[in-house]
Amino acid sequence: MRASRLLSLLLLLQNRGLMSAPQLAKELTVSVRTIYRDVEALAAAGVPVYAEPGPAGGYRLLDGYRTRLTGLTPDEAESLFLTGLPQPAAELGLGAQLAAAELKLTAALPLAYRDASTRIRQRFHLDAPGWYREPDDVPHLLAVAEALWQDRVVEIRYRRWSPEPGEVTRRLDPLGLVLKAGVWYLVAAGRGGPRTYRVSSIVRLRALPDRVTRPDGFDLAAFWREHVDRYERAGTGETAAVRLSPDGVAALPGVFGPKAARTALGTLEPPDPDGWRRASIPVESVPHTATMLLRLGAEAQVLTPPALVTEMTARVHALARLYPGTVN
Repeated sequence: MRASRLLSLLLLLQNRGLMSAPQLAKELTVSVRTIYRDVEALAAAGVPVYAEPGPAGGYRLLDGYRTRLTGLTPDEAESLFLTGLPQPAAELGLGAQLAAAELKLTAALPLAYRDASTRIRQRFHLDAPGWYREPDDVPHLLAVAEALWQDRVVEIRYRRWSPEPGEVTRRLDPLGLVLKAGVWYLVAAGRGGPRTYRVSSIVRLRALPDRVTRPDGFDLAAFWREHVDRYERAGTGETAAVRLSPDGVAALPGVFGPKAARTALGTLEPPDPDGWRRASIPVESVPHTATMLLRLGAEAQVLTPPALVTEMTARVHALARLYPGTVN
């Protein structure tokens, strides 16, 4: 562990030049006293590191010194696909490996390329979750990822809402993890071929000794593209039957977004005597869909599924308790 930290310290000084002890301590998540000891260890090993005194001082390497000790460990190499996504990497337990891998790659780059990579990092940032959305609570994500790395079969207890709300037990062969708009999904093979499972809906997970046999030619990215296309066309995705007023129909694009609204508008039935029209709306999850439909206020009425009706009823009653009094 200390050897890895000493290498990271050396690479930090090589990549960034002058750094103070508090800066190094923050980067390596250790105490300043530990940095002092580590710098002494590097110097004792023959690394030409020296201190510059003063308020703007710190440690730096002798000009022209470079180390070739930049080989990636297997864990660091596996984390490279999450470069630029520090939060998902941390959720998967790969935060430290990713930081070390990026540091080693930067150290191995020629100076001109290293400067270019730094400029890119300063100017571009990827933020995966959508606006006004809290990330899912995913207590079983690490267990899912570990089973995936090891090609182990898992047994999960899963909370579903359709066709019948409740919890079900499934035996699955994990094939991949996908992060979509800040939400983690497990792609797994089971009865009837690969399917997707929202990781936050996993109530319990147990890794089994059996090994996963991956389908020949399975391509995670291609499967996900096809799944998203089917889902957005509401061909196989979950849907809710909703009754909409004329104002509710007009407000759909602003509430659900153009793509989902087009899908819903394509299912509109003829108006009833009151001018209201029935439509099928794609559902990501009961809580999320209830939140979106509440933005339509009294211009929408959920008809099915029962779980969504129950959720909407509970939220409306909660609102009524917040605003007591007689409605004229």
